[in-house]
Amino acid sequence: MAHSKTLSWTYSVPAALLLMAPFDLLASLAMDIYLPVVPAMVGILQTSPSIIQLTLSLYMAVLGLGQVVFGPLSDRIGRRRVLLGGALLFAATSLLLAGTSDAMTFVGLRLMQAVGASAALVATFATVRDVYAERPESAVIYSLFSAMLAFVPALGPIVGALLARHFGWRAIFITLGVLATAAVVNAWPRWHETLAADGPRPAVAFRPILRDAAFWTYTLGFSSAMGAFFVFFSTAPRVLIGQAGFTELGFSLAFATAALAMIATTRFARRFVAAWGLEGSLTRGMLLLLTGAALLAAGQWFAAPSFWTFVAPMWVIAAGIVFAASVTANGALQAFGAVAGTAVALYFCVQSLIVGTVGTLMVVLLDGDTAWPLVAYASLMATVTLSAQANLRRRRMPST
Repeated sequence: MAHSKTLSWTYSVPAALLLMAPFDLLASLAMDIYLPVVPAMVGILQTSPSIIQLTLSLYMAVLGLGQVVFGPLSDRIGRRRVLLGGALLFAATSLLLAGTSDAMTFVGLRLMQAVGASAALVATFATVRDVYAERPESAVIYSLFSAMLAFVPALGPIVGALLARHFGWRAIFITLGVLATAAVVNAWPRWHETLAADGPRPAVAFRPILRDAAFWTYTLGFSSAMGAFFVFFSTAPRVLIGQAGFTELGFSLAFATAALAMIATTRFARRFVAAWGLEGSLTRGMLLLLTGAALLAAGQWFAAPSFWTFVAPMWVIAAGIVFAASVTANGALQAFGAVAGTAVALYFCVQSLIVGTVGTLMVVLLDGDTAWPLVAYASLMATVTLSAQANLRRRRMPST
């Protein structure tokens, strides 16, 4: 039985967090710590901005796609093997990234780094479900994970800028490799298997989930929110460093204010979400995305690139991201409690595919040195989500 498998997992909540949190944080840190050197990588690797954009887009897409592979795999061979294998791959590719100067090799290693991050991330959350699904500690662990992740976009670029300034860009990937190796060394003797050897193996059924209108409506909302931040951090280095003349550290501090706006909104969002409900919160989140996009467009038309024309409007979008992301998981997954693992994997996978594909197209097809990719993505996806909401309301109206 599953319970017998979790008897060896007797850690206190702080000890469990110290064991699990590094694998969750490193997957996100590998995106944010790298941002300050993105503009410089074009010259360092002697390639084009589009190729460097792939090092962001492929990482995001593979991080999500891998979940529908490693989720079922962890159900078959166990959480421990998937976690340690993924973390070792992440550590090895991080160190190899520090040693390469070839653009195509760099892109390939970033892809493999994302594969490792995806495996470790899935196994971590599967372990949380195994051990804490019916225990009150689960809410504490999930909320603390979310709080820690909120600080990664704020602190990651600052750490990356300081490492690059004092030790060079390769130090960023050496740091990721060393941190991942330390996490594996800590987990190897302590991360016990939590998958029941004789437990049921439910069939993987994607079709009922993918045919559900509510799943798509709220997953589109999640994609709108997360994608807006993705396009922001894809273009922010080029706009602020390349056009506005910010230093790498100055860029990192400016970028951090958007993450801090999200953290500040999170502090009071619960009260409003409770009043507005799932649908009302998602609608208001999308309207804030549209408002922020309008402010960005005005700044692009009437002023030179600056903190106030590019970063300050992102504070409005950041608030919209929080209001939307606070409800999209519940809205998308509420009908699939019996197959929650599969539904969660699809939720993140679809979101990553939309963000990686549509977000990248916006950055590549429009001028990535301007605010237009973010204006276009936020406007398009918010409009699509609001249309999906209207369609969902029509479906739910009683026929007369």
